[in-house]
Amino acid sequence: MLSIGKSIRLERIINRRTGHTVIVPMDHGVTVGPVPGLIDMAGMVELVAEGGADAVLGHVGLPRLGHRGYGPDIGLILHLSASTRLAPDPNHKVLVSNVERAIKYGADAVSIHVNLGAHYESEMLRDLGEVAMACEEWGMPLVAMMYTRGEKIENEHDVEVVKHAARVAAELGADVVKCDYTGSPETFREVTEGCGPVKVVIAGGARLGDDRALLEMVAGAMEAGGAGASIGRNAFQHANPTRITQAICVIVHEGKSVSDALSVLDG
Repeated sequence: MLSIGKSIRLERIINRRTGHTVIVPMDHGVTVGPVPGLIDMAGMVELVAEGGADAVLGHVGLPRLGHRGYGPDIGLILHLSASTRLAPDPNHKVLVSNVERAIKYGADAVSIHVNLGAHYESEMLRDLGEVAMACEEWGMPLVAMMYTRGEKIENEHDVEVVKHAARVAAELGADVVKCDYTGSPETFREVTEGCGPVKVVIAGGARLGDDRALLEMVAGAMEAGGAGASIGRNAFQHANPTRITQAICVIVHEGKSVSDALSVLDG
């Protein structure tokens, strides 16, 4: 049973009418540097908020630069783990912040990244467990980004490894699980069903440059019982971040078709 604090905060990152969410992660500055679309994070937050995004996600730099400006309100998820692409092992995520700091920054939830199959998987799982316990203590929702990356992983989108990763997060206390899409509603349903009542959202992945493919992925996840999407580069690096966010939202929150969503892009 969720605490009152968790329930209240979850309503700030999940649409209370639909029970679904559209999150735009902006934590890439630590991983890969000041990429296009995130040079002016405050400005980008305004654009995706105008598009109807429920929350943005990032490191402490995001609220320090001002994640709520003069546009629509939008939830804040503070990311607690990190690595850089310059590291000997970029898959080794370490804690760089904590739940108490997130509370001080006014965050509505926290997130942590775990790579199952990576060399330091055990340490990342330990961190996930410790963060989950702190979230229970403070009534803070936890978003777990669960990926499968390592020598044993032949295909990161294989339903067998994705549903295992998602289930690990559900078992260890996540309130929302973020994972890769497995390619079809039929296979992704195995992921959502394997997490029981815990909400599952899909990751956007690398920049696709194909709006239809992105929206079909979102629609497929929703058909399979998904709770939404966490789309970063395919939103903030889009030619029109506001419109693509709107297009994703009409699928996630209104149950509209891909064709309807594409018409939003056409204006």
